[in-house]
Amino acid sequence: MREVGVPHPRLPLPLDGEDDPAAFLAWLGEAIPLVHHLGIREMRRDGDRLIWALALTPSLNDKGTGFGGALAAQTTLLGWCWTTLWLRRHGLSRDVVVAEATQRFLAPVTGDYRLECLPEDAAGPGRLAARLADKGRGRIALVQRLWCGDTLCLEARGDYAVLPEA
Repeated sequence: MREVGVPHPRLPLPLDGEDDPAAFLAWLGEAIPLVHHLGIREMRRDGDRLIWALALTPSLNDKGTGFGGALAAQTTLLGWCWTTLWLRRHGLSRDVVVAEATQRFLAPVTGDYRLECLPEDAAGPGRLAARLADKGRGRIALVQRLWCGDTLCLEARGDYAVLPEA
């Protein structure tokens, strides 16, 4: 059981730079109890893209479609995961926080869906690496898109800050 004000132990860095998605999601569910209620069925990487497959049922609103607050939380968390996993692939165990997040709701979410997260700019990861090496901290802008079938239902953007080592 998590306690207020007590940080959750970090997941050890992977030896080969590649996380096991199931192990990462299990740790994430312990670290952030809300994760168990988000309906995440799968997490996978495709190049610089992090993708979740989600069930709609846990995020239903009173109209029988996706609840905007739950969808916004999912986009924010997916960006945090993208940044955390990027750091882990680079051998860094650091704290990540969302600095800014926005969402544009484009169409109702009417069924199971996928969320995709990638850097806003292809040069973003390189700039983040350079900033971390130079200043010990940095930020990256990420975009998240929610697809219900072939329909783009939500576009989000977030700035994620990597904090200096404690």
